Amino acid sequence: MTFLFDIGKVLLDFDFESTLQRLLPPGTEASQLHRFLGDKDAFERGDIGLDAYLDQALTALGGGVTREAFEEAWRDVFTPNLPMWAVVERLASDGHRLLLFSNTNPIHCPWMLESYEIFRHFEAGTYSFEAGSMKPEREIYDRVIADHDLSPESTLYIDDLPANIETGRTMGFRSHRYLLNDHRAFEAWLDRELQSS
Repeated sequence: MTFLFDIGKVLLDFDFESTLQRLLPPGTEASQLHRFLGDKDAFERGDIGLDAYLDQALTALGGGVTREAFEEAWRDVFTPNLPMWAVVERLASDGHRLLLFSNTNPIHCPWMLESYEIFRHFEAGTYSFEAGSMKPEREIYDRVIADHDLSPESTLYIDDLPANIETGRTMGFRSHRYLLNDHRAFEAWLDRELQSS
């Protein structure tokens, strides 16, 4: 069986706001954080390169923040989702094919793949900044199918966002919307899917 895993809010939880607040000038409202993030979607789609995005973000911050400090703060947003890690370990030991499918950027990837041991179980991945499109756009689903020679009807797809799951279902993937606070529902779905295969 092939499994297609999203990363954020599935394998890793993340909290951009509280972590990146330390980059904001003193007295800046947390609600202004989006201004300093710039066009994050364009960055994750690959429309803006790493150097250009960093220049834009550091300029918006008004000086006093180094590129290294910015990248470190961006990478410090993650925490492991240990219940899902246990599932991945089990699926890998049972010989299932594991793939990654993520909207991400070149600050996080490949850094996170090298920093978190769980990713050693994944054969490969398709990432938005390399694909030039983002979930839930259909193009990146076409890309992941082509990249990994997938048969959607025999691929279990796990993601946290409803729009992504909707496109996944439209494309024929056996899809589950994952909620960090309801891991039990995922385990029940997984058991049913494995038994029906």
